[in-house]
Amino acid sequence: MSAVSYVGIPLTLLAAATYNLGLVVEKRALGDMPALDLRRVPRVIISLVTSRTWLAGFALMLAGLACQTVVLSIEPVSVVQPILASGVAGVLVFSRIMLRERLRGSEIWCVAAMVVAVVLLALSATSAKVSHHASPVAMAAVMVPSVAAGLAVALGSLRARGNGAVVTGVWSGFGTGLLYGVAALAIKALAGILVRHQPAASLLAGILGSPYLYVLGGCLAVAMLLFQAALQAHRASIVVPVSGVTGSAYFIIAGTWLFHERLPDSPARLALRLAGIVLAALVLVVLSRQQPAAELSPAAGTQSARAL
Repeated sequence: MSAVSYVGIPLTLLAAATYNLGLVVEKRALGDMPALDLRRVPRVIISLVTSRTWLAGFALMLAGLACQTVVLSIEPVSVVQPILASGVAGVLVFSRIMLRERLRGSEIWCVAAMVVAVVLLALSATSAKVSHHASPVAMAAVMVPSVAAGLAVALGSLRARGNGAVVTGVWSGFGTGLLYGVAALAIKALAGILVRHQPAASLLAGILGSPYLYVLGGCLAVAMLLFQAALQAHRASIVVPVSGVTGSAYFIIAGTWLFHERLPDSPARLALRLAGIVLAALVLVVLSRQQPAAELSPAAGTQSARAL
């Protein structure tokens, strides 16, 4: 192990733990709030930013992301991503201790399989030349239906919950994961502007004039609101891993094709990537077919019904 790894690996563990702890603290704060009514976005935003507990959780998330940024500058993605993926286990521990959430045996195995899927995808990464150019037409053809599907699935799940149906957080996590995946595609497209080494004025004009900047902002804003509503209505131990794995798998699959990046030349790495994609898909199918368990108290369920 290199000297850098002695710093990078513990920092990655700290990043994963801090980020996931922030999500659970947010969930705890959301449990003390009235049901988030997404038809009244300003009121939702005010509810969030006036909650000290929610702001504390958000600050922890930002600290975790800052640690991830630092560690990615000193460690390869192939080292960082598996550790971050394994950090999902922290969600189970924190949600069990702080929220008293319980997962059934089959759900625990599914969450563990999600972690394995992301690790397999990370291990399939290669050192091939990175591309930042994609056809705008192809990007639109992928992004637009993905955003529509993400919104339909996430809102549909929340509305079903509001109408009294007992549902899991799988589809809410899947829908928000698609939106976060589209945001990741927009970030990669914007990175193409940064790597051209333009003068500062041209660089700023290029970023502000790029439609991807507004796709990024819109997707992140909508995904965050939907994710907070899903986190309030469902178990964090289901919503968080499903959303994360969906976003990662979507970005790898769509990004590889759109940016014309080569698949792994090594049969072993190609097998790892395919195995990770198939495993992630199977887990989503299995989780979606699980018999839903009640996740809210009767009072909270009434609040959810009024919210949507």
